[in-house]
Amino acid sequence: WALHLKNVTISLSGQYECSFATYPYGTKAAKIQLIVRAEEEQHYVKEARLNQTLEIPCLEDTTSENLSNYPLKWLVWENDRKKELVTKKPSCPAVYRNSSTLYGQRVHLGLNNALKIFPTKITDDGRVFSCHVMYHPERVQKSSTTVRVFGK
Repeated sequence: WALHLKNVTISLSGQYECSFATYPYGTKAAKIQLIVRAEEEQHYVKEARLNQTLEIPCLEDTTSENLSNYPLKWLVWENDRKKELVTKKPSCPAVYRNSSTLYGQRVHLGLNNALKIFPTKITDDGRVFSCHVMYHPERVQKSSTTVRVFGK
């Protein structure tokens, strides 16, 4: 037996029970607690110094879940379009994309899938980097970071 919910909203959160009569054993029942969360894209601002290493965490508020268990990708806004920088699938090495001419050899995936950029350049100022983690085909968590670069 399955319950299919459409147009899910936060108001559908709660405890659901399925019960049915069986012969000769009597009524069988199972309960499940459904928690519906509104997923919003988290946005951060990260400051960096010119010519230094910039490290941007993928999901800053994620501490309990291990990101290496899920596919993820890093993107950057460039010329009013999102361009893919890095993709990472579980148990596979990271794949670096050459679609971004500004970040070619300056981008690496660090610990806990943080994006590392070295060296920072003045052209990085104001850029928006996004990390997308796919927990499930219908559940993607996103984090965007705007970079501010300062001279020495």
